[in-house]
Amino acid sequence: MASKWSAADIPDQSGRVFLVTGASSGLGLETVRAVARRGARVVLAVRNTTAGEAAAAAIAEQAPGADLEVRHLDLADLDSVRAFADGFDSGIDVLVNNAGIMAPPRSLSKQGHESQFATNHLGHFALTGLLLDRLQGPDPRVVTVSSLAHGHGQIHFDDLTGERGYTPVRYYSQSKLANALFGLELERRLRAAGNPAASLIAHPGFSDTGLLRSTVAVVRIGGRALSPFVTQSAAAGALPQLYAATEPKAEGGQYIGPDGRRERKGAPAVVQLSDLARDPALARRLWTVSEELTGVRFPLPAAA
Repeated sequence: MASKWSAADIPDQSGRVFLVTGASSGLGLETVRAVARRGARVVLAVRNTTAGEAAAAAIAEQAPGADLEVRHLDLADLDSVRAFADGFDSGIDVLVNNAGIMAPPRSLSKQGHESQFATNHLGHFALTGLLLDRLQGPDPRVVTVSSLAHGHGQIHFDDLTGERGYTPVRYYSQSKLANALFGLELERRLRAAGNPAASLIAHPGFSDTGLLRSTVAVVRIGGRALSPFVTQSAAAGALPQLYAATEPKAEGGQYIGPDGRRERKGAPAVVQLSDLARDPALARRLWTVSEELTGVRFPLPAAA
């Protein structure tokens, strides 16, 4: 039986540039650590630059000579996203749309969008569109991190801000479905345009990251109670997105998650998106709404 894929299987990444959002902790930090050890130059895009600098320093201690840069990015604020993109003038081989928040009390972003939809989806949608022309190299990729929760999600087009029916988990699931819809629709549009970049989606299963410790009380208590039994480490949870970002055999449009029972834990494998996530009509509708809400339009045609 073939051995299962691990961080040891990441090919040499020398000469490649990675941009990782939410890179100061959890899955993002583990992603940066793994590719930096394999020679990549990594830009850590973080809301808290103090935490980002501390994360970069810790990685540099473990991997002397690691090429790391910390930049400020608040994905919940579209002005911050634009400022980041305007100030970013280098090419990118791999964009990892990793940052996220999970199940907070209802709040609105600076632009008036529900915070989870703003941070998890709209910010990454805008960032990807604004940086699309910076993708470079022989194998450029965009990896968008979704969640098992996408399978329970719906897009509440009539109440995107949750004004009439907000619950934390319901709107988290909406944002994660949006991630999956976006990642797959981006792949369709890249293919229609003949663009060499590939768009992949990943999820970490049940991983012990800061998200479990940043939720509202009922979710947080449940997560802590179950943690020893059903979660895996952040390093293990990052493997699906690392596979999507670096494995030569990975292909655009694939959804990578753990291969264990109910995809909660395990080694990276190609897994199945929900029926809603694979609905091209729903994806096109979300894409149009996302362009309207962000003001960012991709230089890509709609897929036939």
